[in-house]
Amino acid sequence: MKLSPLSIPYRLARFAGGLVWVLIFAGFGSASMFGMEVGVATLGGLLLVVGALLVGYQVRYYQRFEYTLTADSLDITSGVFSRTNREIPLRRIQNVDVHQNLFQRALDIAEVRVETAGGSSTEAALQYVSTTAAGQLVDDVARLKRGETAADEPAEDTTLLYEITTRELALLALVSLDLRFVPLLSLAVPVVAPTVSRFMLADPVTGFILAAPLWVVALILLSVVTSGAAAVANYYGFRLTRANGDLRYERGLLQRYNGTIPLDKVQALTIRENVLQRFVSHASLGVETAGYAPGQGGRGGSEAAVPLAPTERVLSLAQTIEPFGTLSFERPPKRARERYAVRYTLVLLVATGLLYAVVQVFAFDIAWWVPLVGVVLTPVAAHYQWKNLGYALTDDYVITRAGFWVRTTKVVPYYRVQTVATSETVFQQRRDLATLSVDTAGARSIIGANARAVDIDEQTATTLRDAVADRLQQSLVARRSVR
Repeated sequence: MKLSPLSIPYRLARFAGGLVWVLIFAGFGSASMFGMEVGVATLGGLLLVVGALLVGYQVRYYQRFEYTLTADSLDITSGVFSRTNREIPLRRIQNVDVHQNLFQRALDIAEVRVETAGGSSTEAALQYVSTTAAGQLVDDVARLKRGETAADEPAEDTTLLYEITTRELALLALVSLDLRFVPLLSLAVPVVAPTVSRFMLADPVTGFILAAPLWVVALILLSVVTSGAAAVANYYGFRLTRANGDLRYERGLLQRYNGTIPLDKVQALTIRENVLQRFVSHASLGVETAGYAPGQGGRGGSEAAVPLAPTERVLSLAQTIEPFGTLSFERPPKRARERYAVRYTLVLLVATGLLYAVVQVFAFDIAWWVPLVGVVLTPVAAHYQWKNLGYALTDDYVITRAGFWVRTTKVVPYYRVQTVATSETVFQQRRDLATLSVDTAGARSIIGANARAVDIDEQTATTLRDAVADRLQQSLVARRSVR
């Protein structure tokens, strides 16, 4: 099978756009460096030669790129100057995803990305096939992985599980605060702040420091707007269906994604609730598969099965994927709560000391003692930090919960556990506390976002580690006997 013929002009447009500017700047730069005058005809001739070479390369790329789907593998042959043959076993394929931006949708072409277990990046990409061929490839891979042939292919049993509404999309924009935008947006502060501060005080430095709280508020508001716009663009038109044992999703406004999440490859479930989402009783659900996940971005390797829905509905959908039962958690010992209160108090004392030093050195007339007011709130903050921690061991799953600003609940089947370990920091050792970490082959475990029971009793952590290891072996034996 071949790529779409329209991939040639599209790839040419992508390469040519950047190359033209490089050649123009290189031409004028070399002319000024060597004292030469480059005429329009010379520069035009150079562009024509380079353009002809680029066209020839893209045509040859199209001619030499072929892909074949067999009963056992996806075979890809490519290469312009050297021939490359790749064979990707179907059993290793985790996801087959289709990506289209606005220009690709206009040309009715798409990029197909093949993700495999253990991969740190996309295993293979078909750039670009027709939209029809992309959809057919997704269906054929799913069918062959189930051991079916074209002759005995049953009618597709498709059930709509979730479709985001306009109200939910608007609510998602309001509650999708991503504080990672703050450092990026703060880069503009040194540029804008002096100009704005001059309108407030004659001394721009003093004006900037006095207006610091306003800058913080402005950055947070900009982050809310930026996060909301990104969420709407990412999850516009989100639909989740279940078809023949796979989850299928489609989403995106400017860039359209659709693909599959094989249920038999699910490593863990992640239920996320930030503070704003908990306030309106909503949550999101992520489904993790092994290896690299498409469009991982902020999710870091977890495809959102539900970007936002009422919490009860999210739990109900999660139960259809992994029937883990009712969530009931054991909390860490109360001495962990005391640890958080001490930590927050020390942070406020350090902030107060730094502000006092600034006042003494620069003779600013500001209230350096303001951070001390927060000391009275440290017990409350410590309590809520402790309240949102927990763990549970059921017959088939290990479940953990952690985080206050973004509370994350991880559901891991025992048979998906790769490693289980306990760790203690210097500060945890002082209070006989430890952290239990449960790793899977999921992409989020690869980047360190694994299931963790934080600040539990040291002896309890050891007991839980042994229990999870034992249940892992028992679940593997049970699955082998069923097979």
